[in-house]
Amino acid sequence: MNSPAASHPPSTAADRRTMVLDSAMVTFARFGYRKTSMEEVARAAGISRPGLYFLFSSKESLFRAAVTQALERDITAVEHVLADTGRPLAERLLDAFDQWAGRYIGPLTRDVAVVIEDNPGLLGEIVETTPQRFEQLITDAIAVEAGQAAARQVAQTMISTSTGLKHQAASRDFYLERLEVAIDLLVR
Repeated sequence: MNSPAASHPPSTAADRRTMVLDSAMVTFARFGYRKTSMEEVARAAGISRPGLYFLFSSKESLFRAAVTQALERDITAVEHVLADTGRPLAERLLDAFDQWAGRYIGPLTRDVAVVIEDNPGLLGEIVETTPQRFEQLITDAIAVEAGQAAARQVAQTMISTSTGLKHQAASRDFYLERLEVAIDLLVR
């Protein structure tokens, strides 16, 4: 597997940091938090271990930054999808759930979600605030189209359905097919 550094050398310090955090997330997913070393992350990112320590003072700070970047990227993608009001609500909801959870279904990608779920104490409030933000975005999108009265309950039901499907699904396609049925039942 090629490291991100080998395929696209970073052009700015921000690009370098993003690439290092992406490499770190893949490495943490592959080996788990406890078994991942800074040396392995540095190797995956194509930088020296001292260079990695220059960017992040500890494995914990690296892990926190990697997860924060991944969650912020996910929530930004969800905001973008839901803002496209020219598309039907059901399509936007399905795409939003795909950005939030569907991307984490499959052999390696499932490990990303597991490493996040298994280490909440290392991550602080972001593991609570980002899912709350996701729920609010889904609730708001439903409320605009279907009214405020049941929007929160419908959103929470969709999230519960997504969570259950995520743990059952062997593939992203299976997850999306089943979630589409649930969304159709709940919003049409």
